[in-house]
Amino acid sequence: MEPAGSRDAAPREGTGLSAPTDTVAEDLFLGHRPMLLALAYRLLGQVTEAEDVVQDAWLRWSAADQGAVVNPAAFLTTVTTRLALDRLRSAAVRREVYIGPWLPEPLPTAADPAADPAADPAESLALRETASMGMLLLLDRLSPPERAVFVLREAFDLPYEEIAAILERTEDSCRQLLSRARRRVASERRVRPVTAPTDARPLVEAFLAAAQGGDLGRLRSLLREDVVVTTDGNGMARAGRHPIHGAEKAARLFAAVFERFYAGTDITFATYNNAPAFVIRTPVREVVYVFGCDAEGRIAEVYAVLNPDKLRHLSRGGPSAG
Repeated sequence: MEPAGSRDAAPREGTGLSAPTDTVAEDLFLGHRPMLLALAYRLLGQVTEAEDVVQDAWLRWSAADQGAVVNPAAFLTTVTTRLALDRLRSAAVRREVYIGPWLPEPLPTAADPAADPAADPAESLALRETASMGMLLLLDRLSPPERAVFVLREAFDLPYEEIAAILERTEDSCRQLLSRARRRVASERRVRPVTAPTDARPLVEAFLAAAQGGDLGRLRSLLREDVVVTTDGNGMARAGRHPIHGAEKAARLFAAVFERFYAGTDITFATYNNAPAFVIRTPVREVVYVFGCDAEGRIAEVYAVLNPDKLRHLSRGGPSAG
């Protein structure tokens, strides 16, 4: 899932290489597509937008003089990054009228990525962390160039020379951007996702049982004292306009909500953004809860996505960008 290294991020003329056939070009693109989706999702925090960006990258690739492209992986990484940054800048305007907190679109991921014996543990860890809900919210507070440098360097380990070529900046400028981004992420990060989704499943099951039973004491014991609950409805579903802080308030909120809105509903456990989650299906809507758990086995973050626009891709089984 790592972009191939090359300083040749754009097509070169006069290489004497013959253009690949349409089938070869398509196969080559499809081979890189999972990595491109992973990159675009980390830059945008939206699965549907990431898919659109990768589709646009395909159009650029299919229209390019492919015989003049020395390194297709570098070409596709560059195109995808620049297309995503264009969308990221325009998204800032749309966020100004967003109602309540904004959350990333939930990303379906494997329950146990470490089960793949061929996986690179270091690479998997970097990719998992940069796709977590908490990290995506931190990245959303960075400037577009800071976010791009952080993702390209931290998640995909690209050298500064390539990052500079992609962003059309100097290497020193990219180093400075990354330094600022790292400081900000470190200062604002509340919890590092250290618990595997499979290990945290019993904790989430206990949370659900306590919420359904209105057991405030049990809920408080499962939540970290400084837990933060964020709900995203964008005015299309009943959701808080501000995050809820603290175990006491959060416990009372969950007990009331599950009694009033989710009694007798269909609830399915899942894994989104490399974290334990569940999906609630009521006669009128779906809701996705994603949990961030700390090293002590308590729930530190709860993300509830109620905005129907952010859940449509789940029903059609979109590709994973994890």
